[in-house]
Amino acid sequence: MSGFAYHVDESGKSTRCEIKQALDIDHGFVWVHLTTNNEHAQAWLSDVAKLDDYLVDALTATETRPRCEQFGEGALLNLRGRSEDELVSSDPLASVRIWAIAGRVISVTRKTLNAIKLVEQSVEAGQVRDPGDLITEFATAITSDLDPDVAQLGDDLDECETSLDNEKIFELRRTVTRVRVQSIGYRRFLAPQRTALEKLSTLQVGWLGDDDRLHLSAAADRAARMAEELESIRERSALTHEALTDLRAEQIDQRALIISIVAMIFLPLTFLTGLYGMNVRGLWLADRPWAFDAIVGICVLTAVSVTAYFVRRHWLRG
Repeated sequence: MSGFAYHVDESGKSTRCEIKQALDIDHGFVWVHLTTNNEHAQAWLSDVAKLDDYLVDALTATETRPRCEQFGEGALLNLRGRSEDELVSSDPLASVRIWAIAGRVISVTRKTLNAIKLVEQSVEAGQVRDPGDLITEFATAITSDLDPDVAQLGDDLDECETSLDNEKIFELRRTVTRVRVQSIGYRRFLAPQRTALEKLSTLQVGWLGDDDRLHLSAAADRAARMAEELESIRERSALTHEALTDLRAEQIDQRALIISIVAMIFLPLTFLTGLYGMNVRGLWLADRPWAFDAIVGICVLTAVSVTAYFVRRHWLRG
């Protein structure tokens, strides 16, 4: 088990301390962050932090969705944010589980969360004075870190929509598929995350101030806007994928038409050359010295005639 702890006094001054000493501090508030995927965290949360079994299980669960629940004067909050670790496409956001109560905040992650560094910087800069400020920083940092990524998905799709081209079909389809899968994965968590933040802003707990509630509402609105943008990206990517499929089908049809026309041009020529390739007597002009030139001329005339017919019928363009 690894992690860190901060003690923030009444003036907002923060001090980094050992995890085993953090819970013994009885003034200001303490933030303990654990990074773990083993049973040591469960033992520490249960034996040292003295949390209920339900809270321990919730803070160390393998899979979580964004949610918010109140337990007495405390709140359990699960959020999702971007991570530099490699994640599966169906679960593209790392989770942070937070237990907050007056004077104490405990957060747990299983994967590296980008927002943790931003929150640490705010704590060290003296911008965090109580648990409400800390949770607000978490919500703001997560949405701020995710917003540019969502905007980039939209930009990538815009570029695909404006550069539909037969020569780039496979490249564009890969990009559209990536954007669609990523947008679906993000939206899966952003929609409930908005609900969790809205619920947190309405909890009747003393450590949440009016300014904290306003910031949480703003973070919830931002999450809602990103969820709506992701839904739009998902629908647009589906339409773009259909357009690329139609373009690919049209490309295949056109190539098949060209092959068919070429086959039609050479079909009578193949018959003629096959006929005169037979080693039998009685073929027309077989004994004439200029017969080869005549047959070649007939072949050329036939090919030109068939080609002109197709051009006149607009089967060939040029």
